[in-house]
Amino acid sequence: MIDRISDRAMDDVDRTTIADFGEQWTTYRDNSGYYGSVALLADIFGPLLPVSAVAGARAGDIGSGTGRIVTMLLDAGAAHVVAVEPSAAFDVLMENLAGRSDQVTFVRGPGEAMTAAPPLDLVLSIGVLHHVVNPAPIVAAARAALRPGGQILVWLYGREGNERYLSVVEPLRRVTKRLPHQVLAALCHVGDVMIRAWVGLARLSGGRLKPSDYIQNVYMWLAPDKRRLVIYDQLNPAYARYYTRQEAVALLEAAGFVSVVAHHRHGYSWTVIGERPAIS
Repeated sequence: MIDRISDRAMDDVDRTTIADFGEQWTTYRDNSGYYGSVALLADIFGPLLPVSAVAGARAGDIGSGTGRIVTMLLDAGAAHVVAVEPSAAFDVLMENLAGRSDQVTFVRGPGEAMTAAPPLDLVLSIGVLHHVVNPAPIVAAARAALRPGGQILVWLYGREGNERYLSVVEPLRRVTKRLPHQVLAALCHVGDVMIRAWVGLARLSGGRLKPSDYIQNVYMWLAPDKRRLVIYDQLNPAYARYYTRQEAVALLEAAGFVSVVAHHRHGYSWTVIGERPAIS
């Protein structure tokens, strides 16, 4: 459990995780197709926030990687985005957004480095906080960067709905997170073949077999290289936490956010939104 990990151990795990993502995002550099689309951003938001709310907004993105979410926000009409990235992927981030750099403030540092003047309307952290041992300082920094009434939206791995999956993946990750990149990449090819074979069998089963909502409506919409990347993203990082709904909501409420609402996205993950109080 997190409260049993020493501060020094937290730092070591976080540094290793950042290095893992640096290697990942300097290898898998592009965000093409559905993987980097506004349609997928809308799917992540779910019923909590219409994509139209991004238009004209000053936004922040914590853990920007190769710029996928930043690009989604700009494509959805954001006026400006503050992009924060601590890993070696920072150079890829700047390269991918070179043509739109007038709309982006690049911050090389951890999530706690999120800051903005004037304050932001919206801060996102998509698929990042569940890889941080103690995300509380990052959420606090996001709150400080928002204007009163501004919103934070985070997407987290969920524990509910993933019980069978985790019974396989958690033991597997003890091995895969130590594998060299090329070996893990080859394993991801095998994993994608197995998932596609399962989907094919399900289609022939007359409804007796049914892939998960996520597999049908997100994974299978991705290009082949992005499907393999999704598997790699699950098996590579040194640290990953799967949040219950209560833990996901508490993460924002503990930082002083109000009107916190959680959406069980595709029955396997949590999208959570909260608001900085108008008077604080």
